[in-house]
Amino acid sequence: MPVRQMKESSEQHLVIKTHLQNSVQKPQKSTQNGKGPPNLEHQTIKCRNPSSPPSKNRGRRRSRGGRKSDQGEVYMRPSSRPCTVARKPDEPEFNTGALVASTNPNGGNICGMEMGYRNSSKSLSFAPRPGFGQVGTKCIVKANHFFAELPDKDLNQYDVTITPEVASRTVNRAIMAELVRLYRDSELGKRLPAYDGRKSLYTAGELPFVWKEFNIKLVDEEDGVSGPKREREYKVVLRFVARANLHHLGQFLAGKRADAPQEALQILDIVLRELSSKRYCPIGRSFFSPDIRSPQRLGDGLESWCGFYQSIRPTQMGLSLNIDMASAAFIEPLPVLEFVAQLLGKDVLSRPLSDADRVKIKKALRGVKVEVTHRGNVRRKYRVSGLTSQPTRELVFPVDDNSTMKSVVEYFQEMYGFTIQHAHLPCLQVGNQKKANYLPMEACKIVGGQRYTKRLNEKQITALLKVTCQRPRDRENDILQTVQHNAYDMDPYAKEFGIKISEKLASVEARILPPPWLKYHDTGKEKDCLPQVGQWNMMNKKMINGMTVNRWACINFSRSVQENVARGFCTELAQMCQVSGMEFNPEPVFPIYNARPEQVEKALKHVYHASMNKTKGKELELLLAILPDNNGSLYGDLKRICETDLGLISQCCLTKHVFKISKQYLANVSLKINVKMGGRNTVLLDAISCRIPLVSDIPTIIFGADVTHPENGEDSSPSIAAVVASQDWPEVTKYAGLVCAQAHRQELIQDLYKTWQDPVRGTVSGGMIRDLLVSFRKATGQKPLRIIFYRDGVSEGQFYQVLLYELDAIRKACASLEPNYQPPVTFIVVQKRHHTRLFANNYRDRSSTDKSGNILPGTVVDSKICHPTEFDFYLCSHAGIQGTSRPAHYHVLWDENNFTPDGIQSLTNNLCYTYARCTRSVSVVPPAYYAHLAAFRARFYMEPEMQENGSAGRSAKSTRATGESGVRPLPALKENVKRVMFYC
Repeated sequence: MPVRQMKESSEQHLVIKTHLQNSVQKPQKSTQNGKGPPNLEHQTIKCRNPSSPPSKNRGRRRSRGGRKSDQGEVYMRPSSRPCTVARKPDEPEFNTGALVASTNPNGGNICGMEMGYRNSSKSLSFAPRPGFGQVGTKCIVKANHFFAELPDKDLNQYDVTITPEVASRTVNRAIMAELVRLYRDSELGKRLPAYDGRKSLYTAGELPFVWKEFNIKLVDEEDGVSGPKREREYKVVLRFVARANLHHLGQFLAGKRADAPQEALQILDIVLRELSSKRYCPIGRSFFSPDIRSPQRLGDGLESWCGFYQSIRPTQMGLSLNIDMASAAFIEPLPVLEFVAQLLGKDVLSRPLSDADRVKIKKALRGVKVEVTHRGNVRRKYRVSGLTSQPTRELVFPVDDNSTMKSVVEYFQEMYGFTIQHAHLPCLQVGNQKKANYLPMEACKIVGGQRYTKRLNEKQITALLKVTCQRPRDRENDILQTVQHNAYDMDPYAKEFGIKISEKLASVEARILPPPWLKYHDTGKEKDCLPQVGQWNMMNKKMINGMTVNRWACINFSRSVQENVARGFCTELAQMCQVSGMEFNPEPVFPIYNARPEQVEKALKHVYHASMNKTKGKELELLLAILPDNNGSLYGDLKRICETDLGLISQCCLTKHVFKISKQYLANVSLKINVKMGGRNTVLLDAISCRIPLVSDIPTIIFGADVTHPENGEDSSPSIAAVVASQDWPEVTKYAGLVCAQAHRQELIQDLYKTWQDPVRGTVSGGMIRDLLVSFRKATGQKPLRIIFYRDGVSEGQFYQVLLYELDAIRKACASLEPNYQPPVTFIVVQKRHHTRLFANNYRDRSSTDKSGNILPGTVVDSKICHPTEFDFYLCSHAGIQGTSRPAHYHVLWDENNFTPDGIQSLTNNLCYTYARCTRSVSVVPPAYYAHLAAFRARFYMEPEMQENGSAGRSAKSTRATGESGVRPLPALKENVKRVMFYC
């Protein structure tokens, strides 16, 4: 297993750290108690009106640069300088030469004239924790972490070789269990080893040998209870490999070493999983069982099983066992005929199957394990490989070397005395293609305990969410019950290795950060707003930059929506846009156009060209589309055609919302329309008054990046990367986005920076970072002098690789624009797929919870359950609606801007109130959220291709003509689409 190398020396770093200094004034006192907005009267701030268009040359040149943070200083400081940095008329677009001479009033260069970088490095250290946050109201929360006492025994690793090789972990475990049963008291020196199911065996203390071979006989239990059972013989070789360094682990937990001893952590994790692996069905890091809670039906032959997640983690309080509840979809152990009837939703016993039915069954059952029921107690198990194209009554096969043919119906009657009742149905195919066996559906039952890994439909997702959605108090109780039921103090493996687990939730100090003041347009009754418990509304407020929509049209794809209903809805929506602060023409370019979903391309092109003719060549600014509630591929096709072919900004509305017109729904749609048109709904008051540390002082660009991967089972579809970047400063509210396809399940974003050879221009530089930096420069008239990069979707095991590769790409993109252009970078990973949950210390205290019983928005934790040495924190920035809130985990991997904990925590929390699509704070920082939306949107851009069931799927399969990446590129976004938040 690769170990992350983290040397303490900074000499090997990928990028030489720059020390940025600022003159700092003491902060003015501001009213942050909810009674009124911060007092701005005594601050000397020159800042443009955010409701006016950006100027390209604002203010005169001032000293600029970040500052080296001091833990003792308060983060909410007003800036003494203007938040505009202008360039001289003759200054090149990305020239940093002039900055070399700029000096700080306190002495010293500011913007890193020595800022070199290296393309690669042997060592890269993550940002160390600079201290702990102080801002906010202090409180106590409980976390689902259970303190684990570090063992004082030697941990030894042995390599396991099993011959013949076995692919199944279950069989491997059975072999090793038999070995331990036979030889524990003798050859193994009374040791009770823990086994990972693959190649490694672990013991507390040494075994009496360095190398030894064992012969193990294993009875095949799947042969049933009658007759002789098959017996398989295996050769098992155990060989000593290494001793885990627990002293190293102790030093790491105490914060004296920066590199985590992954081997020791892995061993302890496997030890604590050993007993549960025997009791339950292990899947990933979770364990499931129908006995934990009764399975709930999800429909179409599926059911949900309850389970729990378990993982050992290094934290500031020492080793911690993270336990959380989990649910997963399993295939019901039904007779195959009953499963098929549920899957198709119809009687299959009396009527033949259509081709579409056959494909659906084949897709659902491929890879599923079934057992035969026609042989009494003999329950041989097989894995389904396919489905016959012919009904059972037509199937024949050779029974001897003379090619004597016999029908399947005759064979089952003669061999087993089994009469096939439903010969009109196809047979299951089991085994490989060379030697496929036929099994009648009615003679098979699905084996229990098989997880369903394919995509769930909407009905199943809704049913699963109902099961998993638990109030915080219920979830906390279930977690505690799980810990008690697992009885780690009685676990023979935990005892053997000397691991002790607490049964109490960790009690953690937290802080509740104040919500930011939001600025709206001065023409509204309410010019600013202080959100309450993570939410607010648009009543009496107007968008700070409401856009104008003169030319719009509407296509109605829903047969159930009559023309007068559609017209009434459009009128109401236009009025809401006007009330919210937009200038919106109440009349479309021409009457609402009705079209059938299957003619989407024809309809879009007709409306596009007809509107151009009507307006004498002026392009349509907005297209409204009314879609059926179940619209299949219509939504994706519409977005692909509009955004990559026609260059149209579109807003889709479902039929159910058109019939039941809600003011709240219309208000949310108007917010989306405004940002798609290039407007801004609200901005942070601290942003326009230039009081955000390390954002307001110099032009700062904030990136968000994410990669979405295809679903399980799709082995050829590409992954989609998306990067968005702020396009306004100092407000940092508007984002432009770019997307690209890359190799299947590739996590590193390949197109951040790239070069290629042009026959005329020679080596040409490009890539998403470079393009977005140039876009920022064009939009604001400034070049970014600071970069903050929020990266979503990276697991802990990928931190090192992603940082090394993507930070290097950012550096190269900057250097390609100008020599010595290296703005300082802060690189933060955002994680939502983790299992840490925070619970209120006292549910009866209404002042410490929201309506759903969850912790309050703004709750931040950066101690105890966080990393021993690295710069991370948990932030719950949103109010819970239902279920238990999941805090986002932010890990600052690289920080050349020297953020204080308060600075980055408050910036992140405040940005969560600027999400454009609703009047609520969101759970993930908006740039990362937008990148996720953009990547999801880009899946619709992949070329439609016909699947085996005749329906259109989407793919960008590898082709030889696509160059080195082997992935067909996505169609390019139209220029007018790129510049706005089209993905909203």
